[in-house]
Amino acid sequence: MASSRRLVVSLLVAAMASSFSLSPSTAQSSSSSSSCASYTFSSNQLYGSCAALPRLGATLHYNYTAATNTVAVAFRAPQAAAGGAGKGWVAWGINPSGTGMVGTQAVVAFRHSNGSLVAYPTVLDSYAPSMAPAAAKDLALPVSGVSAEEIGKTKEVVVYATVALPAGKGSKFNHVWQQGSSVAGDVPAAHPTSGDNVLSVGSIDFSK
Repeated sequence: MASSRRLVVSLLVAAMASSFSLSPSTAQSSSSSSSCASYTFSSNQLYGSCAALPRLGATLHYNYTAATNTVAVAFRAPQAAAGGAGKGWVAWGINPSGTGMVGTQAVVAFRHSNGSLVAYPTVLDSYAPSMAPAAAKDLALPVSGVSAEEIGKTKEVVVYATVALPAGKGSKFNHVWQQGSSVAGDVPAAHPTSGDNVLSVGSIDFSK
């Protein structure tokens, strides 16, 4: 629980940054960026849009379906593992109602102590969330198809999910992404509270 609380504190710092107007350096790159548009997924899944995120070497690929107001995402991020590949964690989330940490719904992936790569949605419903897998009834944004894979050559983790966006709120949301170097007791441990780790926030319009 201590490690979870440290994680929450560091996420809070990042979320506070998102409450200010984002400078050009924190806006995501154009979806036409060749650095992400040319990426080939192991499943040969195709995504019509992508954003090379400006911090932590992360990338977000997505397909937005206006008719159903859903977005299928593939979040890619290198592992920042002090102990080598497979020791860290990555996460990405959106806030459907605000710019702060509370209310953010995230998908997180890490290597479990049993050796499996796990991925699940979790809700930051307070400044001290459990970081436990969220039950479907607790999700403001229904999520399906959550999975993850580890890319051996690049030491990246890719997290997949399909998110149902709230009706009447458009297609633009605040989002936060993160990486950490260790997992303790099958809970993501704290990430650094300086540098890119506190600047990894922005907004994204899934219709573009």
